[in-house]
Amino acid sequence: MKIAIAADHAGFEYKERLKEYLTQAGHEVQDFGTDSAEACDYPLFIRPAAEAVAGGQCERGIVLGGSGNGEAMVANRIKGVRCALCWDIVSARLAREHNDANMLSLGQRMMPIENALEIVRIWLKTKFEGGRHSRRIAQIDE
Repeated sequence: MKIAIAADHAGFEYKERLKEYLTQAGHEVQDFGTDSAEACDYPLFIRPAAEAVAGGQCERGIVLGGSGNGEAMVANRIKGVRCALCWDIVSARLAREHNDANMLSLGQRMMPIENALEIVRIWLKTKFEGGRHSRRIAQIDE
């Protein structure tokens, strides 16, 4: 799977760890930055990653920040993106099963790296249930 990834300075460390994990798992990763832990403005990196997912250049996307809130907000401004802010494996599983989330937002300051890796693993392997949820996804996209 081709996965877009982006972070601000507060998510940089986990972005780098997730890139390594995803590559080792056989995924192709497109990194939209940032390239250091130096303070930066997250929309400059998150928006292009979300546009790559919406435009079909990447199948899914993962964005990171201190809390993940701002990153999810930026990503969700792009038509066709359904970015879920997840904090545990249940929220990640439901984001895929019920919401067909094509992007995931994580907060580096909110969890240890082991939790972030497990959330990503669950989010990537979980399939969208369809059914009644498809109708709701269509309503989001209207």
